[in-house]
Amino acid sequence: MIGLTDIEKRFGDNLVLKGVTVSIDEGSVTALVGPSGGGKSTLLRCINLLEIPTSGILRIGDETLAFRPGGKVPAADVQRVRLQTGMVFQNFQLFPHRTAIENVMEGLITVLKWSETRARERAMALLEKVGMAHKADAWPATLSGGQQQRVAIARALAPSPRVLLCDEPTSALDPELAQEVVDVLGQLAREGTTMVMATHDLRLASKIAQEVVFLDAGSIVEKGPASVVFDNPERERTKRFIASLRQEEAQREGGREGSGTISS
Repeated sequence: MIGLTDIEKRFGDNLVLKGVTVSIDEGSVTALVGPSGGGKSTLLRCINLLEIPTSGILRIGDETLAFRPGGKVPAADVQRVRLQTGMVFQNFQLFPHRTAIENVMEGLITVLKWSETRARERAMALLEKVGMAHKADAWPATLSGGQQQRVAIARALAPSPRVLLCDEPTSALDPELAQEVVDVLGQLAREGTTMVMATHDLRLASKIAQEVVFLDAGSIVEKGPASVVFDNPERERTKRFIASLRQEEAQREGGREGSGTISS
Protein backbone atom coordinates (compact mmCIF):
# COMPACT_ATOMS: atom_id res chain seq x y z
CA MET A 1 0.00 0.00 0.00
CA ILE A 2 2.58 2.58 1.19
CA GLY A 3 6.28 1.86 1.02
CA LEU A 4 9.06 4.17 2.13
CA THR A 5 12.60 3.05 1.33
CA ASP A 6 15.69 4.86 2.61
CA ILE A 7 13.89 8.20 2.78
CA GLU A 8 16.19 11.08 3.62
CA LYS A 9 15.19 14.71 3.99
CA ARG A 10 17.58 17.60 4.38
CA PHE A 11 16.88 21.23 5.06
CA GLY A 12 20.19 22.77 4.09
CA ASP A 13 22.82 21.03 6.21
CA ASN A 14 20.22 19.70 8.65
CA LEU A 15 19.47 16.01 8.07
CA VAL A 16 15.93 15.61 9.41
CA LEU A 17 15.12 12.09 8.16
CA LYS A 18 17.91 9.51 8.05
CA GLY A 19 17.16 6.59 5.77
CA VAL A 20 13.62 5.83 6.97
CA THR A 21 12.23 2.54 5.67
CA VAL A 22 8.72 1.41 6.57
CA SER A 23 5.77 -0.39 4.97
CA ILE A 24 2.13 0.41 5.74
CA ASP A 25 -0.59 -2.08 4.84
CA GLU A 26 -3.90 -1.11 3.30
CA GLY A 27 -6.66 -0.84 5.89
CA SER A 28 -4.20 -0.40 8.77
CA VAL A 29 -3.59 2.47 11.17
CA THR A 30 0.02 3.41 11.90
CA ALA A 31 0.99 5.86 14.61
CA LEU A 32 4.22 7.83 14.34
CA VAL A 33 5.37 8.69 17.84
CA GLY A 34 8.47 10.28 19.26
CA PRO A 35 9.79 13.49 20.78
CA SER A 36 9.22 16.88 19.20
CA GLY A 37 11.71 17.39 16.40
CA GLY A 38 12.08 13.66 15.85
CA GLY A 39 10.83 13.81 12.27
CA LYS A 40 7.21 12.66 12.56
CA SER A 41 5.55 15.59 10.81
CA THR A 42 8.29 15.80 8.18
CA LEU A 43 7.78 12.12 7.35
CA LEU A 44 4.03 12.68 6.95
CA ARG A 45 4.65 15.65 4.68
CA CYS A 46 7.07 13.59 2.60
CA ILE A 47 4.38 10.96 2.04
CA ASN A 48 2.07 13.47 0.33
CA LEU A 49 4.97 15.50 -1.09
CA LEU A 50 4.28 18.71 0.77
CA GLU A 51 7.99 18.19 1.38
CA ILE A 52 10.00 16.53 -1.39
CA PRO A 53 12.39 13.87 -0.01
CA THR A 54 16.06 14.50 -0.72
CA SER A 55 16.57 10.85 -1.60
CA GLY A 56 14.86 7.48 -1.36
CA ILE A 57 11.83 5.79 -2.85
CA LEU A 58 8.13 6.41 -2.16
CA ARG A 59 5.39 4.03 -3.24
CA ILE A 60 1.66 4.66 -2.82
CA GLY A 61 -0.57 2.12 -4.51
CA ASP A 62 0.61 1.87 -8.12
CA GLU A 63 2.65 5.07 -7.99
CA THR A 64 6.40 4.82 -7.34
CA LEU A 65 8.70 7.83 -7.22
CA ALA A 66 12.46 7.86 -6.73
CA PHE A 67 14.25 10.91 -5.37
CA ARG A 68 17.86 12.01 -5.59
CA PRO A 69 19.71 15.09 -4.34
CA GLY A 70 19.19 17.98 -6.71
CA GLY A 71 16.57 16.11 -8.72
CA LYS A 72 13.27 17.70 -9.69
CA VAL A 73 9.96 15.86 -9.39
CA PRO A 74 7.50 16.60 -12.23
CA ALA A 75 4.41 18.47 -11.07
CA ALA A 76 2.17 15.82 -12.64
CA ASP A 77 3.79 13.13 -10.48
CA VAL A 78 3.31 15.22 -7.35
CA GLN A 79 -0.35 15.76 -8.22
CA ARG A 80 -0.96 12.04 -8.76
CA VAL A 81 0.44 11.23 -5.32
CA ARG A 82 -1.46 14.00 -3.58
CA LEU A 83 -4.74 12.84 -5.09
CA GLN A 84 -4.24 9.57 -3.22
CA THR A 85 -3.72 11.23 0.17
CA GLY A 86 -5.89 13.29 2.47
CA MET A 87 -4.23 15.53 5.07
CA VAL A 88 -5.59 16.55 8.48
CA PHE A 89 -3.53 19.33 10.04
CA GLN A 90 -2.89 20.20 13.66
CA ASN A 91 -4.62 23.59 13.42
CA PHE A 92 -7.53 22.59 11.17
CA GLN A 93 -6.65 24.94 8.26
CA LEU A 94 -10.28 25.52 7.30
CA PHE A 95 -11.06 28.35 4.89
CA PRO A 96 -12.57 31.05 7.15
CA HIS A 97 -14.64 32.52 4.32
CA ARG A 98 -16.31 29.18 3.53
CA THR A 99 -19.03 27.42 5.52
CA ALA A 100 -18.43 23.91 6.83
CA ILE A 101 -20.02 22.27 3.81
CA GLU A 102 -18.28 24.65 1.40
CA ASN A 103 -14.93 23.71 2.96
CA VAL A 104 -15.62 20.05 2.22
CA MET A 105 -16.87 20.83 -1.31
CA GLU A 106 -13.99 23.12 -2.31
CA GLY A 107 -11.46 20.53 -3.45
CA LEU A 108 -14.07 18.45 -5.22
CA ILE A 109 -15.15 21.43 -7.32
CA THR A 110 -11.82 23.20 -7.92
CA VAL A 111 -9.48 20.19 -8.24
CA LEU A 112 -11.66 17.28 -9.36
CA LYS A 113 -14.08 19.49 -11.33
CA TRP A 114 -17.21 17.92 -9.84
CA SER A 115 -20.56 19.67 -10.30
CA GLU A 116 -21.78 21.68 -7.33
CA THR A 117 -24.73 19.33 -6.86
CA ARG A 118 -22.57 16.21 -6.77
CA ALA A 119 -20.01 17.87 -4.49
CA ARG A 120 -22.71 19.03 -2.08
CA GLU A 121 -24.17 15.53 -1.84
CA ARG A 122 -20.75 14.04 -1.12
CA ALA A 123 -19.92 16.76 1.41
CA MET A 124 -23.18 16.33 3.29
CA ALA A 125 -22.68 12.56 3.48
CA LEU A 126 -19.23 13.09 4.98
CA LEU A 127 -20.42 15.72 7.44
CA GLU A 128 -23.04 13.19 8.52
CA LYS A 129 -20.30 10.58 8.99
CA VAL A 130 -18.30 12.85 11.32
CA GLY A 131 -21.36 14.08 13.20
CA MET A 132 -21.37 17.59 11.73
CA ALA A 133 -24.34 17.59 9.34
CA HIS A 134 -26.23 19.90 11.70
CA LYS A 135 -23.44 22.48 11.31
CA ALA A 136 -23.19 22.30 7.52
CA ASP A 137 -23.95 26.00 7.02
CA ALA A 138 -21.92 27.24 10.00
CA TRP A 139 -18.82 29.40 9.62
CA PRO A 140 -15.58 27.99 11.05
CA ALA A 141 -15.29 30.85 13.55
CA THR A 142 -18.54 29.72 15.19
CA LEU A 143 -17.37 26.13 15.68
CA SER A 144 -15.42 24.66 18.57
CA GLY A 145 -11.97 23.28 17.93
CA GLY A 146 -13.26 19.72 17.98
CA GLN A 147 -16.00 20.59 15.51
CA GLN A 148 -13.52 22.34 13.20
CA GLN A 149 -11.25 19.30 13.24
CA ARG A 150 -14.16 17.00 12.39
CA VAL A 151 -14.99 19.22 9.41
CA ALA A 152 -11.32 19.07 8.43
CA ILE A 153 -11.45 15.26 8.55
CA ALA A 154 -14.53 15.30 6.29
CA ARG A 155 -12.71 17.60 3.88
CA ALA A 156 -9.68 15.30 3.80
CA LEU A 157 -11.92 12.31 3.06
CA ALA A 158 -13.88 14.05 0.30
CA PRO A 159 -11.84 12.86 -2.71
CA SER A 160 -11.78 9.26 -1.38
CA PRO A 161 -8.01 9.13 -0.78
CA ARG A 162 -6.19 5.82 -0.38
CA VAL A 163 -4.66 7.03 2.88
CA LEU A 164 -5.57 9.63 5.50
CA LEU A 165 -2.58 11.46 6.99
CA CYS A 166 -3.12 13.12 10.37
CA ASP A 167 -0.55 15.52 11.82
CA GLU A 168 -1.14 15.83 15.58
CA PRO A 169 -4.93 15.90 15.07
CA THR A 170 -5.76 16.38 18.77
CA SER A 171 -2.85 18.46 20.07
CA ALA A 172 -4.60 21.84 19.63
CA LEU A 173 -7.67 20.65 21.56
CA ASP A 174 -8.50 20.33 25.23
CA PRO A 175 -9.16 16.74 26.37
CA GLU A 176 -12.95 16.88 26.09
CA LEU A 177 -12.88 18.21 22.52
CA ALA A 178 -10.02 15.87 21.64
CA GLN A 179 -12.26 12.93 22.56
CA GLU A 180 -14.67 13.95 19.78
CA VAL A 181 -11.86 13.61 17.26
CA VAL A 182 -10.59 10.35 18.78
CA ASP A 183 -14.10 8.91 18.43
CA VAL A 184 -14.37 9.93 14.75
CA LEU A 185 -10.93 8.58 13.86
CA GLY A 186 -11.70 5.41 15.79
CA GLN A 187 -14.85 4.89 13.71
CA LEU A 188 -12.90 5.44 10.49
CA ALA A 189 -10.34 2.88 11.65
CA ARG A 190 -13.09 0.33 12.32
CA GLU A 191 -14.37 0.94 8.79
CA GLY A 192 -10.94 0.05 7.38
CA THR A 193 -9.63 3.51 6.51
CA THR A 194 -5.87 3.45 5.99
CA MET A 195 -4.32 6.06 8.29
CA VAL A 196 -0.90 7.31 9.24
CA MET A 197 -0.84 9.74 12.14
CA ALA A 198 1.84 11.68 13.93
CA THR A 199 0.76 12.11 17.53
CA HIS A 200 1.78 12.64 21.14
CA ASP A 201 -1.71 11.57 22.24
CA LEU A 202 -1.23 8.15 23.83
CA ARG A 203 -4.98 7.70 24.17
CA LEU A 204 -5.47 8.22 20.44
CA ALA A 205 -2.55 6.05 19.37
CA SER A 206 -3.27 3.17 21.72
CA LYS A 207 -6.97 3.14 20.90
CA ILE A 208 -6.86 2.95 17.12
CA ALA A 209 -3.34 2.14 15.89
CA GLN A 210 -2.34 -1.39 14.96
CA GLU A 211 1.28 -0.46 14.23
CA VAL A 212 3.60 2.05 15.89
CA VAL A 213 6.79 3.62 14.54
CA PHE A 214 8.96 5.39 17.12
CA LEU A 215 11.10 8.10 15.54
CA ASP A 216 13.89 9.95 17.30
CA ALA A 217 16.39 12.34 15.69
CA GLY A 218 15.17 11.35 12.24
CA SER A 219 15.71 7.61 12.62
CA ILE A 220 13.41 4.71 13.42
CA VAL A 221 14.30 3.48 16.90
CA GLU A 222 11.61 0.83 17.13
CA LYS A 223 8.55 -0.31 15.20
CA GLY A 224 6.00 -3.05 15.67
CA PRO A 225 2.49 -3.87 16.84
CA ALA A 226 0.99 -1.15 19.05
CA SER A 227 0.42 -3.59 21.92
CA VAL A 228 4.11 -4.49 21.95
CA VAL A 229 5.59 -1.03 21.51
CA PHE A 230 3.31 0.56 24.10
CA ASP A 231 3.23 -2.23 26.67
CA ASN A 232 6.53 -4.06 26.24
CA PRO A 233 8.99 -2.02 24.16
CA GLU A 234 12.40 -3.52 23.45
CA ARG A 235 14.54 -0.39 23.28
CA GLU A 236 15.46 1.58 26.37
CA ARG A 237 14.87 4.87 24.51
CA THR A 238 11.35 3.75 23.65
CA LYS A 239 10.68 2.73 27.25
CA ARG A 240 11.68 6.16 28.52
CA PHE A 241 9.54 7.95 25.95
CA ILE A 242 6.41 5.85 26.58
CA ALA A 243 6.89 6.32 30.32
CA SER A 244 7.05 10.09 29.83
CA LEU A 245 3.84 10.04 27.79
CA ARG A 246 2.05 8.04 30.48
CA GLN A 247 3.28 10.46 33.14
CA GLU A 248 2.05 13.47 31.17
CA GLU A 249 -1.31 11.79 30.64
CA ALA A 250 -1.62 11.01 34.37
CA GLN A 251 -0.79 14.62 35.24
CA ARG A 252 -3.48 15.89 32.86
CA GLU A 253 -6.01 13.49 34.34
CA GLY A 254 -5.03 14.56 37.84
CA GLY A 255 -5.34 18.22 36.93
CA ARG A 256 -8.85 17.72 35.58
CA GLU A 257 -9.92 15.79 38.66
CA GLY A 258 -8.42 18.44 40.90
CA SER A 259 -10.16 21.25 39.09
CA GLY A 260 -13.45 19.41 39.45
CA THR A 261 -13.20 19.44 43.24
CA ILE A 262 -12.97 23.20 43.57
CA SER A 263 -16.22 24.59 44.93
CA SER A 264 -17.73 27.78 43.59
